[in-house]
Amino acid sequence: MSTISTTEQPQMQQIDLMKLNLQQLTQLKNQLDQELTIFQDSLQTLKMAKGKFGASKDALEQFKEGDSKKTTLIPLTGSMYVPGRIKDIDNVIIDIGTGYYVEKDRDSAKDYFKRKVDFVSEQIDKIEVLGFEKSQIRDAICEVMTIKIQQLKGSIPAQES
Repeated sequence: MSTISTTEQPQMQQIDLMKLNLQQLTQLKNQLDQELTIFQDSLQTLKMAKGKFGASKDALEQFKEGDSKKTTLIPLTGSMYVPGRIKDIDNVIIDIGTGYYVEKDRDSAKDYFKRKVDFVSEQIDKIEVLGFEKSQIRDAICEVMTIKIQQLKGSIPAQES
């Protein structure tokens, strides 16, 4: 329990937590806390992006053949819309990021957004696995810190290696 290693990888090494002093354990715990915070922030950002890509794909699926020349509300920003007319429902201009736009046919645009949702979902899964592993390591560090604190207080005799 006091030796921590996630998945076996050549560039990783095992650390016997019982050999570390309280200051080293605290530093390691703080580093893991920072990494977990970054993971949580990244997950939130990715989930928002996934939602936006999914909403864009859903919006494209709402177009019907009779919608051409029909008046609708066109978004200028996230909260500002202006009345407009859809000239051609078979060709759309999509935002591909960082201010770049591309004209695509409707099916290609739907496929693009589907691929983006799939890619972001994969990244979310990867980060969740890493976060879970880091969380387990952090919990183990906290347990060892508790044991070391109790040893310092004299309530538990020191374990021999």
